[in-house]
Amino acid sequence: MAAENAGAHAPTAGEYIQHHLQHLQMNFSFEGVKQTSIVDFSLFNLDSVVYSILMGVIGCWFLWAGARKATSGVPGRFQAAVEILSEMVENQAKGVIHNAKSRKLISPLALTVFVWIFLMNFMDMIPVDLIPQIWHSAGPALGFKDYMRVVATADLSTTLGLSSSVLLICLFYNIKIKGLGGWAHELIAAPFGNHWALWPVNFLMQMIEYLAKTVSHGMRLFGNMFAGELVFMLIALMGGGWALSATGVGLAIGHVIAGTVWTLFHIMVITLQAFIFMMLTLIYTGQAHDAH
Repeated sequence: MAAENAGAHAPTAGEYIQHHLQHLQMNFSFEGVKQTSIVDFSLFNLDSVVYSILMGVIGCWFLWAGARKATSGVPGRFQAAVEILSEMVENQAKGVIHNAKSRKLISPLALTVFVWIFLMNFMDMIPVDLIPQIWHSAGPALGFKDYMRVVATADLSTTLGLSSSVLLICLFYNIKIKGLGGWAHELIAAPFGNHWALWPVNFLMQMIEYLAKTVSHGMRLFGNMFAGELVFMLIALMGGGWALSATGVGLAIGHVIAGTVWTLFHIMVITLQAFIFMMLTLIYTGQAHDAH
């Protein structure tokens, strides 16, 4: 898709990629309220919110449809797929969370996380210019800017939001399992021992651990999906260089071959990233049940 000034000249490769990396943003600042923060919290990425909600609805419908069609008889292909997925998550949960009561909530949560993230990642399989080109015609006519990114997990705010939600769940189970006093004691008594001189060091190490887990949890998913998105953009540029010449035909052939190979490989990547995020969710909530 061309940049906003595409009417004047065709975009360069740099302009093409820069345009595709821009989010459709909405401003929630209020008139008369001065923005004093270094980070502008009045802006949020509308496209990431819309596509993450859409994929969440589709994922919930997928799981609901599987549960609704459940039967004690011979399952159909769809029901069998949902059951295999559910059993896989449940078996992983049993290995790290030994509290059966907690698994009644955490296992369905982990299953939902896996399906949701997989669907958000799968948006990377859609041709780079397909949805943005549709928006190129409809967006400006509706009063929006000509930007559109469809892979919500290639947005750091989305992945850190997901990892922060996992952090809140871990804090909830720390308090629920150990009690507020027990968890507070653990914050100052572990990992170096319960001595008053070590309390500040222990507390600092605990805060660093929580922060590192949350940031790495979100950054891992973001980094892989952002890199995959960039590769698809570079492959799309090869197709854009097609012409009736030896070089142009070579670029077109390379575009098809590279696009096919990367798509097949990326299917494994998006599935693996969803699985890793789900497993880390189980591991971190499982650690919240363990006493130091």
